[in-house]
Amino acid sequence: MMIRRLLIAALLSVPLAACQTAQQPVATADDDNWYVGSIPDQPHNIPLVDRRKMDPKYARQTVEYKGPEKPGSIVVDIDERMLYLVQPEGKAIRYGVGVGKQGFSWRGVASVGRKGVWPAWSPTKTMVGIKPDLPRYMEAGLDNPLGARALYLHQNGADTLFRIHGTNEPWSIGEQVSSGCVRMLNEDVADLYERVPVGTTVYVKRNGRYRV
Repeated sequence: MMIRRLLIAALLSVPLAACQTAQQPVATADDDNWYVGSIPDQPHNIPLVDRRKMDPKYARQTVEYKGPEKPGSIVVDIDERMLYLVQPEGKAIRYGVGVGKQGFSWRGVASVGRKGVWPAWSPTKTMVGIKPDLPRYMEAGLDNPLGARALYLHQNGADTLFRIHGTNEPWSIGEQVSSGCVRMLNEDVADLYERVPVGTTVYVKRNGRYRV
Protein backbone atom coordinates (compact mmCIF):
# COMPACT_ATOMS: atom_id res chain seq x y z
CA MET A 1 0.00 0.00 0.00
CA MET A 2 1.18 3.51 -0.74
CA ILE A 3 1.02 4.69 2.90
CA ARG A 4 3.18 1.78 4.00
CA ARG A 5 5.71 2.38 1.25
CA LEU A 6 5.92 6.03 2.22
CA LEU A 7 6.33 5.14 5.87
CA ILE A 8 9.15 2.67 5.23
CA ALA A 9 10.97 5.19 3.07
CA ALA A 10 10.59 7.71 5.87
CA LEU A 11 11.83 5.34 8.57
CA LEU A 12 14.90 4.49 6.54
CA SER A 13 15.82 8.15 6.24
CA VAL A 14 15.36 9.29 9.87
CA PRO A 15 18.59 10.55 11.50
CA LEU A 16 19.44 10.71 15.20
CA ALA A 17 17.68 13.75 16.64
CA ALA A 18 16.66 15.53 19.80
CA CYS A 19 13.45 13.96 21.12
CA GLN A 20 14.30 10.82 19.18
CA THR A 21 15.86 7.44 19.92
CA ALA A 22 19.46 7.71 21.02
CA GLN A 23 20.45 4.54 19.21
CA GLN A 24 17.81 3.97 16.58
CA PRO A 25 17.12 0.37 15.51
CA VAL A 26 17.89 -0.33 11.89
CA ALA A 27 14.69 -0.27 9.82
CA THR A 28 13.92 -3.43 7.89
CA ALA A 29 11.39 -4.56 5.33
CA ASP A 30 9.33 -5.99 8.21
CA ASP A 31 8.78 -2.61 9.85
CA ASP A 32 5.65 -2.00 7.81
CA ASN A 33 4.12 -4.91 9.76
CA TRP A 34 3.78 -2.49 12.68
CA TYR A 35 1.00 -0.73 10.80
CA VAL A 36 -2.53 -1.74 9.86
CA GLY A 37 -3.63 1.20 7.74
CA SER A 38 -3.96 4.87 8.50
CA ILE A 39 -6.18 7.55 10.00
CA PRO A 40 -7.20 10.40 7.66
CA ASP A 41 -5.41 13.59 8.61
CA GLN A 42 -3.97 16.71 6.99
CA PRO A 43 -1.49 17.25 5.44
CA HIS A 44 -0.48 13.59 6.01
CA ASN A 45 -2.48 10.54 7.05
CA ILE A 46 -1.49 9.11 10.44
CA PRO A 47 -0.16 5.53 10.24
CA LEU A 48 -2.21 3.28 12.53
CA VAL A 49 -0.17 0.94 14.73
CA ASP A 50 -1.00 -2.76 15.11
CA ARG A 51 -1.61 -2.83 18.87
CA ARG A 52 -1.16 -6.60 18.96
CA LYS A 53 2.59 -5.98 18.72
CA MET A 54 2.57 -3.94 21.92
CA ASP A 55 2.16 -4.74 25.60
CA PRO A 56 -1.59 -4.23 26.31
CA LYS A 57 -0.80 -2.05 29.31
CA TYR A 58 0.36 0.70 26.94
CA ALA A 59 -3.00 0.87 25.18
CA ARG A 60 -4.99 4.08 25.59
CA GLN A 61 -7.57 3.44 28.32
CA THR A 62 -9.53 5.05 31.15
CA VAL A 63 -8.22 4.06 34.57
CA GLU A 64 -8.73 4.90 38.24
CA TYR A 65 -6.60 7.86 39.32
CA LYS A 66 -6.00 8.93 42.92
CA GLY A 67 -3.38 11.66 42.47
CA PRO A 68 -3.87 15.22 43.77
CA GLU A 69 -3.69 16.91 40.36
CA LYS A 70 -6.79 18.70 39.09
CA PRO A 71 -8.91 17.39 36.21
CA GLY A 72 -7.51 18.60 32.91
CA SER A 73 -3.90 18.27 34.08
CA ILE A 74 -1.34 16.09 32.32
CA VAL A 75 0.82 13.87 34.52
CA VAL A 76 3.81 12.04 33.03
CA ASP A 77 5.30 9.26 35.15
CA ILE A 78 8.78 8.59 33.79
CA ASP A 79 9.22 5.41 35.84
CA GLU A 80 5.90 3.91 34.73
CA ARG A 81 6.31 5.11 31.11
CA MET A 82 2.75 6.43 31.32
CA LEU A 83 1.01 9.73 30.66
CA TYR A 84 -2.25 10.50 32.46
CA LEU A 85 -4.82 13.08 31.42
CA VAL A 86 -6.67 13.61 34.70
CA GLN A 87 -10.46 13.41 34.49
CA PRO A 88 -13.22 14.21 37.00
CA GLU A 89 -14.45 11.67 39.56
CA GLY A 90 -11.12 9.95 40.18
CA LYS A 91 -10.47 8.86 36.60
CA ALA A 92 -7.74 9.49 34.03
CA ILE A 93 -7.11 8.65 30.42
CA ARG A 94 -3.82 6.75 30.38
CA TYR A 95 -1.43 6.53 27.43
CA GLY A 96 1.79 4.54 27.10
CA VAL A 97 4.85 6.69 26.35
CA GLY A 98 8.56 6.51 25.69
CA VAL A 99 10.82 8.70 27.83
CA GLY A 100 14.35 10.10 27.91
CA LYS A 101 17.26 7.81 28.52
CA GLN A 102 19.22 8.04 31.76
CA GLY A 103 20.78 11.48 32.15
CA PHE A 104 18.49 13.11 29.57
CA SER A 105 15.05 12.90 31.14
CA TRP A 106 13.54 15.98 32.79
CA ARG A 107 11.09 16.44 35.62
CA GLY A 108 9.18 19.42 36.87
CA VAL A 109 6.01 21.43 36.40
CA ALA A 110 5.37 23.15 33.09
CA SER A 111 2.50 24.23 30.91
CA VAL A 112 1.55 23.67 27.30
CA GLY A 113 2.93 26.86 25.76
CA ARG A 114 1.82 26.04 22.26
CA LYS A 115 0.60 23.16 20.13
CA GLY A 116 1.71 22.04 16.68
CA VAL A 117 0.08 19.95 13.95
CA TRP A 118 2.67 18.03 11.91
CA PRO A 119 5.34 20.42 13.19
CA ALA A 120 8.71 21.11 11.63
CA TRP A 121 11.76 20.33 13.76
CA SER A 122 15.19 21.78 14.52
CA PRO A 123 17.76 20.21 16.88
CA THR A 124 18.82 21.96 20.08
CA LYS A 125 22.31 23.41 20.39
CA THR A 126 23.13 20.62 22.83
CA MET A 127 22.21 17.94 20.30
CA VAL A 128 24.19 19.67 17.56
CA GLY A 129 27.16 19.79 19.92
CA ILE A 130 26.87 16.04 20.52
CA LYS A 131 26.25 15.17 16.86
CA PRO A 132 27.36 18.00 14.52
CA ASP A 133 26.10 16.25 11.37
CA LEU A 134 22.45 16.55 12.42
CA PRO A 135 20.24 18.40 9.93
CA ARG A 136 19.51 21.91 11.19
CA TYR A 137 15.89 21.77 10.05
CA MET A 138 13.36 19.18 8.96
CA GLU A 139 9.99 19.82 7.36
CA ALA A 140 6.87 18.16 8.73
CA GLY A 141 6.27 14.61 7.55
CA LEU A 142 6.40 10.92 8.37
CA ASP A 143 10.16 11.09 8.91
CA ASN A 144 10.04 14.07 11.28
CA PRO A 145 11.07 13.26 14.89
CA LEU A 146 8.08 15.18 16.30
CA GLY A 147 5.52 13.11 14.42
CA ALA A 148 1.93 14.18 13.85
CA ARG A 149 1.49 16.49 16.84
CA ALA A 150 3.61 18.24 19.47
CA LEU A 151 2.85 19.95 22.77
CA TYR A 152 5.61 22.43 23.63
CA LEU A 153 6.37 22.65 27.35
CA HIS A 154 7.02 26.12 28.78
CA GLN A 155 7.99 27.43 32.21
CA ASN A 156 7.46 31.07 33.16
CA GLY A 157 6.73 31.88 29.53
CA ALA A 158 10.01 30.37 28.26
CA ASP A 159 10.36 27.25 26.11
CA THR A 160 11.95 24.39 28.09
CA LEU A 161 12.87 22.66 24.78
CA PHE A 162 11.05 19.56 26.02
CA ARG A 163 8.05 18.25 24.11
CA ILE A 164 5.25 15.72 24.26
CA HIS A 165 5.12 14.52 20.68
CA GLY A 166 4.41 11.71 18.24
CA THR A 167 6.92 9.15 17.10
CA ASN A 168 7.60 7.09 13.99
CA GLU A 169 9.19 4.40 16.21
CA PRO A 170 6.22 2.63 17.84
CA TRP A 171 8.48 -0.10 19.23
CA SER A 172 10.03 2.54 21.54
CA ILE A 173 6.83 3.08 23.57
CA GLY A 174 7.49 1.84 27.08
CA GLU A 175 11.23 2.33 26.68
CA GLN A 176 13.74 4.83 28.06
CA VAL A 177 15.46 5.74 24.83
CA SER A 178 14.83 9.31 23.68
CA SER A 179 16.96 12.40 24.16
CA GLY A 180 14.65 13.72 26.83
CA CYS A 181 11.20 14.34 25.35
CA VAL A 182 8.05 12.32 25.97
CA ARG A 183 6.98 10.38 22.89
CA MET A 184 3.59 8.87 22.10
CA LEU A 185 2.10 6.87 19.28
CA ASN A 186 0.98 9.31 16.62
CA GLU A 187 -2.67 8.30 16.99
CA ASP A 188 -2.40 8.81 20.76
CA VAL A 189 -0.77 12.23 20.62
CA ALA A 190 -3.41 13.30 18.08
CA ASP A 191 -6.08 12.22 20.57
CA LEU A 192 -4.38 14.07 23.43
CA TYR A 193 -3.91 17.16 21.26
CA GLU A 194 -7.67 17.46 20.77
CA ARG A 195 -8.37 17.12 24.48
CA VAL A 196 -6.01 19.73 25.97
CA PRO A 197 -5.80 23.49 25.38
CA VAL A 198 -2.78 25.76 25.48
CA GLY A 199 -2.12 26.56 29.13
CA THR A 200 -2.70 23.02 30.40
CA THR A 201 -0.52 22.22 33.42
CA VAL A 202 1.94 19.36 32.88
CA TYR A 203 3.57 17.48 35.76
CA VAL A 204 6.56 15.33 34.81
CA LYS A 205 7.63 13.16 37.71
CA ARG A 206 10.38 10.68 38.45
CA ASN A 207 10.73 8.56 41.59
CA GLY A 208 7.21 9.68 42.47
CA ARG A 209 8.11 13.38 42.56
CA TYR A 210 7.97 16.27 40.12
CA ARG A 211 9.58 18.87 42.35
CA VAL A 212 13.24 19.30 41.42
